[in-house]
Amino acid sequence: MTYSVAVAGASGYGGGELLRLLANHPEFDVRTVTAHQQAGQSLRAVHPHLFSYGDLELQPTDAEHLRGHDVVFLALPHGKSAAISSELGDDTSLVVDAGADHRLEREQDWVDYYPGEFAGTWTYGMPELVLDDGSKQRANLPGASRIAVPGCNVTAVTLALAPALRAGLVGAIDLAAVLAVGPSGAGKKASVGMLGSELMGNIAPYNAFGGHRHNPEIRQNLRRASGLDVRLAFTPVLVPTARGILATVSGALAEGVDQSRIDDVYREAYGDEGFIEYLTDGRYPRTGDVLGSNRTQLAVGIDERAGRLVAISAIDNLGKGTAGAAIQSANLALGLDEATALPVNGVAP
Repeated sequence: MTYSVAVAGASGYGGGELLRLLANHPEFDVRTVTAHQQAGQSLRAVHPHLFSYGDLELQPTDAEHLRGHDVVFLALPHGKSAAISSELGDDTSLVVDAGADHRLEREQDWVDYYPGEFAGTWTYGMPELVLDDGSKQRANLPGASRIAVPGCNVTAVTLALAPALRAGLVGAIDLAAVLAVGPSGAGKKASVGMLGSELMGNIAPYNAFGGHRHNPEIRQNLRRASGLDVRLAFTPVLVPTARGILATVSGALAEGVDQSRIDDVYREAYGDEGFIEYLTDGRYPRTGDVLGSNRTQLAVGIDERAGRLVAISAIDNLGKGTAGAAIQSANLALGLDEATALPVNGVAP
């Protein structure tokens, strides 16, 4: 069966990455792409690298152009997906939102970090998320009709720390995460801070001191994994590389935990996951090894002097952090092979 597909927000970085991956999907036929200011232009004028889409033209982003497709991917700014999705009705069998509008379970979390009204919660699109009852979020995706894709920083931190919290390897109230993040995670909007002259030769934190919008979503995931309310200090740092996230996450080590126990826990959690590479041979995760792929690299060890577990993860923020997760979740929802159209190989140099 072939599913008709529309991609809203196709002119952005996330939308472009969705289209790059969807071009190789044998079951998905991209028929409509939409944009806001760039509507009316050809897709290739905006994304010259997407050669296979020929003369496909960007349409206005509205329900009229999105309605009637089997699958709609929303790659829109935060706060813009809810209104569009509410207008699509039931004739769209699957809507996958790559924005934040439907990720959070608690209304107060939304109010604390986002403008506008709380739009409710959709099925969460992180298949590998370990849950407190021993299952994984993957079991909740088959048959889902509305899916919320995780935030990119959220993915890097959650996959690094969730198994340790669930197994009690670390405590829940002394957690820290520092992330090196490429600027494509901020989208394709014009911003002085994203100019090449501002980025090159510069490393700068942003939305620090608990201000980043991914905070409540990370805490939500870790709560689902452990059954515990967690306290996390989360600091993203902008680095001069176009894409990629390297997360260094740590927590106070529980008494009696050694490296063998850590390896056992992470192998149990991720040993059968095709998109998570757990490193135990002394190598460290590197963003360059996962760029262009749907893969997560992960290494976990002990800082003996500090008495802390340290987990390091690397993802492509546009791949596993956005577009890859969207397609992976859509595949599961529709009963397709989960890995369809998702590369495990990166691009180098």
